[in-house]
Amino acid sequence: MRDSVALLHATSLDAERGPGRHSTEQQHARGKSTARERLDLLFDAGSFHEVERLRRHRATGFGLEHRRPFTDGVVTGWGTVHGRTVFAYAHDFRIFGGSLGEAHASKIHKIMDMALSVGAPLVSLNDGAGARIQEGVSALAGYGGIFRRNTRASGVIPQIAVMLGPCAGGAAYSPALNDFVFMVRGISRMFITGPDVVQSVTGEEISHEGLGGADVHGGVSGVAGFVYDDEAECLDEVRQLLSLLPANNREMPPVYDCADRVERTNEALVDLVPAEGNRPYDMRAVIREIVDEGDWLEAHEGWATSVLCGLARLEGQTVGLVASQPTSLAGVLDIHASEKAARFISVCDAFNIPLVTLVDVPGFLPGVDQEHGGIIRHGAKLLYAYCNATVPRISLVLRKAYGGAYIVMDSQSVGADATYAWPTNEIAVMGAEGAAQVVFRREIDASDDPEETRARLVKEYKAELMHPYHAAERGLVDDVIDPAETRSTLIAALRALRSKHADLPSRKHGNPPT
Repeated sequence: MRDSVALLHATSLDAERGPGRHSTEQQHARGKSTARERLDLLFDAGSFHEVERLRRHRATGFGLEHRRPFTDGVVTGWGTVHGRTVFAYAHDFRIFGGSLGEAHASKIHKIMDMALSVGAPLVSLNDGAGARIQEGVSALAGYGGIFRRNTRASGVIPQIAVMLGPCAGGAAYSPALNDFVFMVRGISRMFITGPDVVQSVTGEEISHEGLGGADVHGGVSGVAGFVYDDEAECLDEVRQLLSLLPANNREMPPVYDCADRVERTNEALVDLVPAEGNRPYDMRAVIREIVDEGDWLEAHEGWATSVLCGLARLEGQTVGLVASQPTSLAGVLDIHASEKAARFISVCDAFNIPLVTLVDVPGFLPGVDQEHGGIIRHGAKLLYAYCNATVPRISLVLRKAYGGAYIVMDSQSVGADATYAWPTNEIAVMGAEGAAQVVFRREIDASDDPEETRARLVKEYKAELMHPYHAAERGLVDDVIDPAETRSTLIAALRALRSKHADLPSRKHGNPPT
């Protein structure tokens, strides 16, 4: 028995060491950590339990029968993050370039099935060269199994993809099916067809980084929600995200003791936000003033920047924040902003995270490109996401809220549970200048002094239909509040709505606009 146990320990150590020091040095030379080093950064110290460490492929041909390393290029298992169970798999680029073969895929399928059956988050640390060509169609079938499991787990358990190397071809669709995608500058790359194929087909020359690097997907395509400069920072933020999420859709997000006083006033907001609707300000500063400890985790920071989305805590409770950003395109909603917010709202609703919407929106972005690009269709995605959400929903109009954008940004008419406004709010079909020009066009044109007449009628229109209490008088907002009381008002509403229960009509699924 002692001999057998000694052999077991030696074999296990061989599996953990992987292909050798030279391969590890090459991985480090690329600026990348090994799979096990990454798992150590993700999980609480000493909590990781590996599954199928001694698994080997059984493929033959092309010399594979003589190369049968343990793990087959992927490390799978579970551990704890902040004391809560999380499942994960990590490609080992040192073994077959992290490529996916039959045994490799089978290990991933197993850990995905375990995560779904247990009801715990799944994190994938991606660093692979795609399908293992030597194993042919078996490798492709392995990807199909992953995609099917990604889809089944969608909205049931949080799925987080961390891109820490190449991800090309069909392999890129698994991260795209996840709830959140993290990337690291300089080492993360995702594309369906690589630069060589692009050049041969279209004649365009582009680098790997320029085609599918972290900044491209973080700021242009919107595929990546979070982009960082190094792996350690990236994985630390994954841990932070996990602390804000529930384990599954049947649980509420964890609530932490709140050191930040509930009754803390927000006097800074009075001076931070200009009363004039055409003057910009940074909505991030408003969010930091309101939330616990001024801390929040923003998603898609570099993409569709006219709307902000992120997770924070109010009185220790996780909330999802959707907010207009007046410093970018004056906070208008365009195609990408609508998509960004709609996706974020759906994720929050799936995982029982209350929504707080901060509104300062002048409307949808006009233009031929927007109309031809489908702003109607994409704006409807945002509308559908809000109308379909059953979590507690609170909206606050800081300044302006015009036209269809007012309705779409979680107005009371589409189902917001609690609606508030600051005394600087203007809720209307459109701005006073544009409205007066439409309503009083003939009177202005017939006037001896059109400019003076226009100014007088704009003033009258504002006094009649755009004063701060017009919406409150008609029950379109529940209250007009002092900006200094914003934090305490939101927390009080969240307390009241904590036990909210809402059922959607019985159906197989909805048919959201695409």
